Amino acid sequence: MSTPLLICDDSNMARKQVARSLPDGWDVDITFAKNGVEGIAAIKEGKGDVLLLDLNMPEMDGYQVLETILEQDLPTLVIVISGDIQPEAHSRVKGLGALDFIKKPVDKKKLTEILQAYGVFTKEQLNGGEPPVKAESADDIITTIELPPIIESKLSQADSFEKPPESTIVLDSDMRDCYQEIANVAMGQAGDLLARLLDVFVQLPIPNVNLIEVSELTMALSDVEEKEKTSGICQGFIGAGISGEALLILNDSSFKDVASLMHYHHEADKNVELELLMDMANLLIGACLSGISNQLDMSFSQGHPVVLGQHRKISELIATNTNKWKKTLAIEISYSIENYPIKCDLLLLFTEESVTTLNNKIAYLLD
Repeated sequence: MSTPLLICDDSNMARKQVARSLPDGWDVDITFAKNGVEGIAAIKEGKGDVLLLDLNMPEMDGYQVLETILEQDLPTLVIVISGDIQPEAHSRVKGLGALDFIKKPVDKKKLTEILQAYGVFTKEQLNGGEPPVKAESADDIITTIELPPIIESKLSQADSFEKPPESTIVLDSDMRDCYQEIANVAMGQAGDLLARLLDVFVQLPIPNVNLIEVSELTMALSDVEEKEKTSGICQGFIGAGISGEALLILNDSSFKDVASLMHYHHEADKNVELELLMDMANLLIGACLSGISNQLDMSFSQGHPVVLGQHRKISELIATNTNKWKKTLAIEISYSIENYPIKCDLLLLFTEESVTTLNNKIAYLLD
């Protein structure tokens, strides 16, 4: 008898990767869910005796799914597969009843070992063939998936164009999904380092991905100016046919708490704040670029970090490079710290010329 298995992840690429990582020949009926709401409904319909669950999803995230499973005593065995690799994330999902945790991108051998360790899968269950896909296929999903909205995202205003761009470079939904999942994994690795450095729990967003004009980026960020001044670091990077710049923008009100968490005992003057900003930039920019390069099997060389400004408006920070960037593939990641009013935004801006090379490098991930 086939085992009803549910893969719940907002990324089509991630769902396909997980499905391909199941033990060869395991007799399962696979159902896909794009968020926790769909996942819970599928479990109640008997489609999820085993649940492979992502944490970072819209509408209902993985933590909420686990809480609902506990509250309603739903019959499913859960293994979490996530890019959020913080130790606290491991602890929380175990406390909510998950059997185990696997980091993204999923490793087939590791998944098989965990399934066998908990008796979810045994060699006796092999049917000698490839696991069938029930309901909609991964290829069907990829043509309909939409980028989930991010509440108050600074880039959301530039999510679409009323007129077609002059460039022939486009970013369709399946390619955007791929960029988003790659950024999600890289974001989790950087978040883990930040969590360990500050001894906190870092709240990770869904990365926002857009192909936009830099002038539109400036307009989309302008609303932040009315709230608070910021300080920023810019660092260029270059690889084989790929180049861009990374910006770390930290709200000025965050400096006091960051200094406390990093055990700075000096009075917070501009020099101390600059040191804190550099430390944050080195960690987050370096880890994110490393995470992306590892997934694409390439390497980036990073330039010397440049201080865009301290205690300035975001438009002034961005304006320095507007002429150079023009159109950009922009990936926005907004990190926040649980129980602290700390907010920093990481923007990865790839040149228009880089998009073709990037598309070619990730195309194999969609096959």
